[in-house]
Amino acid sequence: MEQAIFTTLCMVYDNQDQILVQERIGTAWDGIAFPGGHVEQEESFVESIIREVFEETGYQISNPILCGVKQFQMKNDVRYVIFLYKTNQFTGNLQRSSEGNVFWIKRQHMQDYTLATDMKEMLELFENDSMSEFYRFKDGSYKIL
Repeated sequence: MEQAIFTTLCMVYDNQDQILVQERIGTAWDGIAFPGGHVEQEESFVESIIREVFEETGYQISNPILCGVKQFQMKNDVRYVIFLYKTNQFTGNLQRSSEGNVFWIKRQHMQDYTLATDMKEMLELFENDSMSEFYRFKDGSYKIL
């Protein structure tokens, strides 16, 4: 029986072409990414992303929209699945967490930063409604469907 790890990631954006990013340092996934994390036992995926965004940014999001899935096989053959969400509905005060500094940037400037692995490619899923899956093969190649 295959085992799986479930995580979530959310692009929070405003109506002025800005996106909320997190600078992850000292992790297995360093660089600029979106907030998110592991789904806890008996937690829905939506509840997970709402909790994770709040813990990592101080923002309470609402109405996250599922916009894609990223998945890959880990070295121990466990499937790692990331549910990708986006929302422009949030309240609260922005705050840093132990996960890293969080800040707003213009979307067109995202490539000016050192991005976490696959973030550039995953942006297609966040922004293009005709694509919904990013699959990374063990050899490092990938496909976006």
